[in-house]
Amino acid sequence: MNITILSVGKIKDKWFAAAQDEYEKRISRFAKLRIVELADEAAPKNASAKDIENLMKKEGERIIAAIPKETTLIVLTPEGKEMDSPDFAKLIGSYQDMGRSLTFVIGGSYGIDKAIKAMAAHRVSFSMMTFPHRLFRIMLVEQIYRAFKILGGEEYHK
Repeated sequence: MNITILSVGKIKDKWFAAAQDEYEKRISRFAKLRIVELADEAAPKNASAKDIENLMKKEGERIIAAIPKETTLIVLTPEGKEMDSPDFAKLIGSYQDMGRSLTFVIGGSYGIDKAIKAMAAHRVSFSMMTFPHRLFRIMLVEQIYRAFKILGGEEYHK
């Protein structure tokens, strides 16, 4: 199975990068994982709602350009469907069984453009809370790894 993560923004802290690398290594037993970092847009001081909308649209254009062909798009957004780890595993497993590739999208500081949300086959929420992008990316790769462990009937901590 091929899994792509499109993430607006870069991981700069070594310890976040080390955690991501560890989960990439673990996931490699189950799937080919590719993480694509996309440039984020700088918001002007005292940005208006229109400025934010334009910023999200520009980031959205970068996301669209980076979406692989023949993939199922899953957008990670607070207004998405909340699910527990077994349900997340079922979601991944259903596409694995069909031989489909998955692409997860993590938006920028202001969220994800509505056009990207409309394109998505699924909108998933990990929480109504806001997380830093670098932390959320680690949370996502951990949940992907956990999903494969669940699907394989392997032990993993609760």
